[in-house]
Amino acid sequence: MDHEDGSLDLILTARVPLEVALAAKALAHWLTTGLPLVIAAPLLGLLLNLDPTATGAVALTLAAGTPALTFIGLIGASLTVALRRGGLLLAVLVLPLTVPVLIFGVAAANAAIVGPMPFGTPFSILCALTLISIVIGPFAAAVALRQGLD
Repeated sequence: MDHEDGSLDLILTARVPLEVALAAKALAHWLTTGLPLVIAAPLLGLLLNLDPTATGAVALTLAAGTPALTFIGLIGASLTVALRRGGLLLAVLVLPLTVPVLIFGVAAANAAIVGPMPFGTPFSILCALTLISIVIGPFAAAVALRQGLD
């Protein structure tokens, strides 16, 4: 959308570094899509009759995992922004990168609800994946945009 209406060209020519602008856009996307999921998780946990500790663990897992999905999507979107029909390619590129985040998120939530394994191990791996995607995401997206639009 930004490429079609010309706002991406304005972002590329702005004085702000492209990495900062992309990180701000990703943060805004997470605030409008991921944060409402985190806020709604305790209410949905009550509707599903989960105990309060499991509900809190699921909300904490969502709070840790959804930024990783946003920043991984940022990389995929910047790779396919210049393509006419990049939607299918976007799914093929992003899906393998999101699978580890989903696996460890589900493992942490399952450990909190069912409990044979400790919650901390998959949750710490999920946090590490999120931190890596937040650090690498804007830089990789900026490189992809600079290469793709030249």
